[in-house]
Amino acid sequence: QVQLVESGGGLVQPGGSLRLSCVASGGIRSIKTMSWYHQAPGKHPELVALITGTGGEDTTTYADAAKGRFTISRDKAKKTSFLQMTNVKPEDTGVYTCRAALTLSSNVPTNYWGRGTRVTVSS
Repeated sequence: QVQLVESGGGLVQPGGSLRLSCVASGGIRSIKTMSWYHQAPGKHPELVALITGTGGEDTTTYADAAKGRFTISRDKAKKTSFLQMTNVKPEDTGVYTCRAALTLSSNVPTNYWGRGTRVTVSS
């Protein structure tokens, strides 16, 4: 059974830093893409950052609000994605959820979601 488990959320002051982690497990053959979504209170989830690649070097994509402040990375061997958040702002508050496009027994990627980790930016 595939599981994505996020960790690293918590309370952080404006201007501070936080590192989120997402570990995937459960009979996974390969992970093509890992991404992070942010759901602010009362709003729909929005893509924050994405990392993708099937063989060589990964490529990354960021939402405008994340550019220059957040960095997505991953450890393919450990099936783990990281979101390094720096210079956080109050509007970064919300639940951060990990998504992975991965394959099990077939070559067709399927999306799986974690349950999220909460980040609160407040002084």
